[in-house]
Amino acid sequence: MPDPFLIHPYFLDFVLPFVLVFTLIFAILQKTQILGDDKRQIDALIGGVAGLMLIAFPAARSIVVLLMPFLAVSAVLLLVFMLLYGFILGKKEGDPVLGKAWQVTFGAILFVALVTFFLMITGYWDMVYYFFFGSNSSQVWANIVLIVAIAAAVGAVLWGSK
Repeated sequence: MPDPFLIHPYFLDFVLPFVLVFTLIFAILQKTQILGDDKRQIDALIGGVAGLMLIAFPAARSIVVLLMPFLAVSAVLLLVFMLLYGFILGKKEGDPVLGKAWQVTFGAILFVALVTFFLMITGYWDMVYYFFFGSNSSQVWANIVLIVAIAAAVGAVLWGSK
């Protein structure tokens, strides 16, 4: 059975990277107007050349192809965090439902929950759990306590009263 068009290797490795680089270069040239006003054809030509050059070099193309899933996952994680944090903040910036301390607290809890969920769905939770609570965990916790103590001392010196 043939592959569907959108996941065919030629489409994923050649067409999508070309369109991405062409669009990015064209948009940057249009926004900055480096080559002058109303130079859409020249901007498109340079974007096309940059896209074709990307396709011609497999190392550069593979970097772009391998970075795009990371970008997509990061954008979705950021969107989820911003949506949930928007629920915590309240209606508007001038009209907070909670105090600033509660907003920071709930934001930190949300961040930890989102990172934990991400680790669980990707399968890395067991490795992280073993790192913190495994056989050599006493060394890890001793280092964490030391770092927190140093940070607290620096904070006390910087923000303490004179």
